Amino acid sequence: MFVATVPRRISIAGLLLSLTMLLGASSAHAVEPSDAQRAAFKQAYASAQQQGGDDWRQLASGLRDYPLYPYLQAAALEHDLKQDDLATVQAYIKQYPDWIPAADLRRDFLLELARRQDWNDFLALYQPNLGDTLTCDALQAKLSRGATLDFDRDLADLWSKPSLPDACDPVLSAANDQGLLTSTRLWSRIDRAADAGQPGTISKLAGWLPQGDRATAQQLAQALRDPASAVAAAASWPDTLRTREAATLALTRLARRQSASADTGWQNLQTHFSFSPSQRDQILRTLALFHATDFDENALTRLIDLPAAAQSDSTREWRARIALAQQDWNAVLDAIAAMSDAQKADGEWRYFRARALAALNRSSEAQAVFGALAKEPTFFGFMAADKLNQPYAICPLQLAGDPQREQALLARPGLLRAFELYVVGLPKLARREWSRALQGDDQSTLRLAADLANQRGWYDRAVFSLSSGDALRLYDLRFPLASQDGVVPQAEQAGIEPAWAYGILRAESAWMTDARSGADARGLMQLVPGTAAMVARSNGLNWNGGDSLYDPTVNITLGTRYLAQLAGRYNGAPWLGSAAYNAGPNKLDQWLAARGTLTPDVFVATMPYKETREYVARVMAFSVIYDWRLNGNAVPLATRMSPIGQTYELPNAMTVKRSIDCPASAVIDKPESTPAPIPAPAPAVTPVGASSTPGASP
Repeated sequence: MFVATVPRRISIAGLLLSLTMLLGASSAHAVEPSDAQRAAFKQAYASAQQQGGDDWRQLASGLRDYPLYPYLQAAALEHDLKQDDLATVQAYIKQYPDWIPAADLRRDFLLELARRQDWNDFLALYQPNLGDTLTCDALQAKLSRGATLDFDRDLADLWSKPSLPDACDPVLSAANDQGLLTSTRLWSRIDRAADAGQPGTISKLAGWLPQGDRATAQQLAQALRDPASAVAAAASWPDTLRTREAATLALTRLARRQSASADTGWQNLQTHFSFSPSQRDQILRTLALFHATDFDENALTRLIDLPAAAQSDSTREWRARIALAQQDWNAVLDAIAAMSDAQKADGEWRYFRARALAALNRSSEAQAVFGALAKEPTFFGFMAADKLNQPYAICPLQLAGDPQREQALLARPGLLRAFELYVVGLPKLARREWSRALQGDDQSTLRLAADLANQRGWYDRAVFSLSSGDALRLYDLRFPLASQDGVVPQAEQAGIEPAWAYGILRAESAWMTDARSGADARGLMQLVPGTAAMVARSNGLNWNGGDSLYDPTVNITLGTRYLAQLAGRYNGAPWLGSAAYNAGPNKLDQWLAARGTLTPDVFVATMPYKETREYVARVMAFSVIYDWRLNGNAVPLATRMSPIGQTYELPNAMTVKRSIDCPASAVIDKPESTPAPIPAPAPAVTPVGASSTPGASP
């Protein structure tokens, strides 16, 4: 195995300079905080957050020099927001003008002043660019003093947004009273709201339109809210420019939910309205696309027969997926040939082009395509390598040491605060300090900072920071093992492969221990509390409520048991367990009932949910990488992708494994997929165990 490394060479002069910087740092900053200080901070912070007042000060009597001390007073002020006065808040902001808690306190106290309608104090504290709510509150404050609005100065930026907070309603009402909301301006915003799928905005604005236009605007809102009723009602609408827009919107929205009903509606309405060519193409395209995701009998013919102007990347892609489901390999080649050049270059379609060529006995052509793809460390690259029985092409890189720059980074107060916040269990605040401290830095600096975070057990920083170029080859940072969290022993006790458990964890949360999805999935393996409670009961484990899922040990213990439960439902197959983990077992069972005779790679390609297709590919690729990280080689991906209905045997000493190599011609700029960024305040990660599942999306 070839491992690209950069030697850690440090000159004598460099060592001396490093020592000088260390001494300088120690004289300029407090020494590493003690465990006692951290424990005292946690107690004081809990008191400030939960009780406010000044009791926290006694608990923090020895923390004056502790780097997070200002967070304590801010927490108390936030708790006492309804009793705070302007002078107290201003004093804190003046003392800590560049601190994140000061910015938060300003914003939150402004919201409180707006609630009190204390507009004088509001304007004394207000700063622009604090969000739409406070922008509108500031305008309301000015209106309270008798000011008038100027559309270009005060409203133009707000008006360009498809939806606005409730705080803007009084301002918009005042603008309408001043005659600023002309019919042209109202319709421009209604059109933007329709494009963004915001029926509430349309309904609000409709009341300010001239009497004759109000019903038309409400038709657009109805098309968004209830497309079925809008399609039914459209037969009685007059044929106008606006009603055609509403009918088009209703038909395309209905097609996503009920393609057969949308077909009937189209038959009834296509002669009633004089649809434009682009509207007809949009309707035909959407109907064909969602008949395809439903795998209707004539779906392939509909996609092929679409007019050229109605074609899109999605229709061309689904033409290939339907052909794959039918195992019509000539049709697969034709579908891929009809794709755009960018689509053809995607690893998925290169892989299935080779699969089709092989199925049609064009072996030499197939091997050439597989050979090129096998040089890439991706799901389809690994699958191609399995087809050729070749080693997996993984080319790791080690980060070069740079003690001088590391010490310079550690001298940044913001980064020190970030590390300390993480240590005391405040990861959301830690991420904010991290982002501010490193804002505008180059990739080299971000790599060093990610390495420093990784050394401190803060693993998600590397996952999100090392996301492009050669940094993607820093596998030891991007795929941490974190043995202290117990993944390996818990997976083994649950009866599943540790590499698979690691792959799920990495795909779910990217190592963010406090990750929480919109479906209330929590922690490293993104378990919904209800699912976690069920798993705990069925395995005789303690259950201490949803917040316990933020404890990595608890989360991994329950997550591995849930994985074992899902795998057991599908003969132990980790790839099917992964699909069930993402889409839900009930939905997966429907797909298996419809297309369960397909080979695993083709079955994944025909899953209607884009999210689940990509999720399974990502988890299985991550499992290969983690297997290599754990063992130096990997169970072939083709082995893990066991045929549907066949029992998957856990690896043992006799299992044939795939070696890892870095060929000179390896493609190292197309690594395995990385997770989308998760917003720090409310991580948006894949919900697991939730009753709702992702919508069928092409």
